[in-house]
Amino acid sequence: MSEANNWNEKVIADFRANGGRVGGAFEGAPMVLVHHRGRRSGQEHVNPMMYLASEHGGGAIYVFASKAGAPSNPDWYWNLTAAGGGTVELGTGTFPVTVRELGGEERDRIYAEQARRYPGFAEYAQKTAGCGRSRCWS
Repeated sequence: MSEANNWNEKVIADFRANGGRVGGAFEGAPMVLVHHRGRRSGQEHVNPMMYLASEHGGGAIYVFASKAGAPSNPDWYWNLTAAGGGTVELGTGTFPVTVRELGGEERDRIYAEQARRYPGFAEYAQKTAGCGRSRCWS
Protein backbone atom coordinates (compact mmCIF):
# COMPACT_ATOMS: atom_id res chain seq x y z
CA MET A 1 0.00 0.00 0.00
CA SER A 2 1.40 3.43 -0.92
CA GLU A 3 2.09 6.01 1.77
CA ALA A 4 -0.76 8.21 0.46
CA ASN A 5 -3.24 5.32 0.50
CA ASN A 6 -2.18 4.33 4.01
CA TRP A 7 -2.64 7.94 5.15
CA ASN A 8 -6.10 8.08 3.51
CA GLU A 9 -7.11 4.81 5.19
CA LYS A 10 -6.20 6.24 8.60
CA VAL A 11 -8.24 9.41 7.96
CA ILE A 12 -11.20 7.33 6.70
CA ALA A 13 -11.10 5.11 9.80
CA ASP A 14 -10.93 8.18 12.07
CA PHE A 15 -13.84 9.81 10.19
CA ARG A 16 -16.05 6.74 10.54
CA ALA A 17 -15.11 6.09 14.17
CA ASN A 18 -15.95 9.68 15.17
CA GLY A 19 -19.16 10.48 13.30
CA GLY A 20 -17.50 12.44 10.53
CA ARG A 21 -14.88 14.24 12.60
CA VAL A 22 -11.16 13.65 12.31
CA GLY A 23 -8.12 14.64 14.30
CA GLY A 24 -4.58 15.40 13.34
CA ALA A 25 -3.91 17.91 10.59
CA PHE A 26 -7.65 18.13 9.77
CA GLU A 27 -8.99 18.51 13.30
CA GLY A 28 -11.98 20.84 13.22
CA ALA A 29 -12.06 21.03 9.42
CA PRO A 30 -15.25 20.07 7.54
CA MET A 31 -14.58 16.68 5.96
CA VAL A 32 -16.40 14.29 3.64
CA LEU A 33 -15.55 10.91 2.22
CA VAL A 34 -16.06 10.97 -1.53
CA HIS A 35 -16.88 7.63 -3.20
CA HIS A 36 -16.19 7.28 -6.91
CA ARG A 37 -15.54 4.54 -9.45
CA GLY A 38 -12.42 4.39 -11.56
CA ARG A 39 -13.36 5.50 -15.07
CA ARG A 40 -11.22 2.73 -16.60
CA SER A 41 -10.96 0.10 -13.85
CA GLY A 42 -14.50 0.33 -12.46
CA GLN A 43 -12.95 -0.11 -9.01
CA GLU A 44 -14.57 1.81 -6.14
CA HIS A 45 -12.39 4.37 -4.41
CA VAL A 46 -12.94 6.54 -1.32
CA ASN A 47 -11.07 9.79 -0.76
CA PRO A 48 -11.27 11.98 2.33
CA MET A 49 -11.37 15.67 1.54
CA MET A 50 -12.24 19.01 3.00
CA TYR A 51 -15.35 20.74 1.73
CA LEU A 52 -17.07 24.10 1.83
CA ALA A 53 -20.83 24.19 2.34
CA SER A 54 -22.75 26.34 -0.14
CA GLU A 55 -23.69 29.75 1.17
CA HIS A 56 -27.12 29.17 -0.36
CA GLY A 57 -27.86 26.07 1.71
CA GLY A 58 -29.79 23.26 0.11
CA GLY A 59 -27.12 20.69 0.92
CA ALA A 60 -24.70 21.66 -1.86
CA ILE A 61 -21.03 21.34 -0.99
CA TYR A 62 -17.86 22.24 -2.82
CA VAL A 63 -14.74 20.08 -2.94
CA PHE A 64 -11.47 21.22 -4.43
CA ALA A 65 -9.28 19.28 -6.85
CA SER A 66 -6.18 21.08 -5.64
CA LYS A 67 -3.89 18.04 -5.44
CA ALA A 68 -1.80 20.08 -2.97
CA GLY A 69 -0.82 22.49 -5.76
CA ALA A 70 0.36 19.89 -8.26
CA PRO A 71 0.06 20.86 -11.95
CA SER A 72 -2.46 18.12 -12.68
CA ASN A 73 -5.86 17.06 -11.41
CA PRO A 74 -6.22 14.18 -8.96
CA ASP A 75 -7.61 10.90 -10.29
CA TRP A 76 -10.82 11.33 -8.30
CA TYR A 77 -11.54 14.54 -10.23
CA TRP A 78 -11.43 12.70 -13.57
CA ASN A 79 -13.51 9.82 -12.20
CA LEU A 80 -16.24 12.09 -10.81
CA THR A 81 -16.46 14.35 -13.85
CA ALA A 82 -16.57 11.36 -16.19
CA ALA A 83 -19.37 9.76 -14.15
CA GLY A 84 -21.25 12.99 -13.46
CA GLY A 85 -21.76 11.95 -9.85
CA GLY A 86 -20.81 9.82 -6.92
CA THR A 87 -21.61 9.44 -3.25
CA VAL A 88 -20.40 11.28 -0.16
CA GLU A 89 -20.30 10.34 3.47
CA LEU A 90 -21.05 13.47 5.48
CA GLY A 91 -21.19 13.03 9.24
CA THR A 92 -22.93 9.71 9.75
CA GLY A 93 -25.01 9.85 6.55
CA THR A 94 -24.33 8.80 2.97
CA PHE A 95 -25.75 10.80 0.08
CA PRO A 96 -25.71 10.63 -3.73
CA VAL A 97 -24.19 13.69 -5.39
CA THR A 98 -24.24 15.24 -8.83
CA VAL A 99 -21.00 16.77 -10.04
CA ARG A 100 -20.80 20.21 -11.59
CA GLU A 101 -17.48 21.89 -12.32
CA LEU A 102 -17.42 25.58 -11.48
CA GLY A 103 -15.82 28.17 -13.68
CA GLY A 104 -15.14 31.86 -13.97
CA GLU A 105 -16.24 34.26 -11.25
CA GLU A 106 -18.24 31.62 -9.40
CA ARG A 107 -15.20 29.33 -9.12
CA ASP A 108 -12.90 32.21 -8.15
CA ARG A 109 -15.30 33.46 -5.43
CA ILE A 110 -15.80 30.04 -3.87
CA TYR A 111 -12.12 29.13 -4.01
CA ALA A 112 -11.21 32.50 -2.45
CA GLU A 113 -13.55 31.78 0.45
CA GLN A 114 -11.98 28.35 1.00
CA ALA A 115 -8.50 29.91 0.86
CA ARG A 116 -9.58 32.59 3.35
CA ARG A 117 -10.76 29.93 5.80
CA TYR A 118 -7.89 27.53 5.15
CA PRO A 119 -4.74 29.35 3.96
CA GLY A 120 -3.17 26.12 2.68
CA PHE A 121 -5.54 26.39 -0.28
CA ALA A 122 -4.09 29.82 -1.12
CA GLU A 123 -0.65 28.18 -1.18
CA TYR A 124 -1.94 25.52 -3.59
CA ALA A 125 -3.20 28.22 -5.95
CA GLN A 126 0.18 30.00 -5.83
CA LYS A 127 1.92 26.75 -6.82
CA THR A 128 -0.25 26.46 -9.95
CA ALA A 129 -0.36 30.19 -10.81
CA GLY A 130 1.67 29.65 -13.98
CA CYS A 131 -0.60 26.89 -15.30
CA GLY A 132 -3.25 27.44 -17.93
CA ARG A 133 -6.79 26.82 -16.62
CA SER A 134 -7.32 23.88 -18.94
CA ARG A 135 -4.29 22.10 -17.49
CA CYS A 136 -4.37 23.12 -13.82
CA TRP A 137 -7.51 23.23 -11.75
CA SER A 138 -7.64 23.88 -8.06
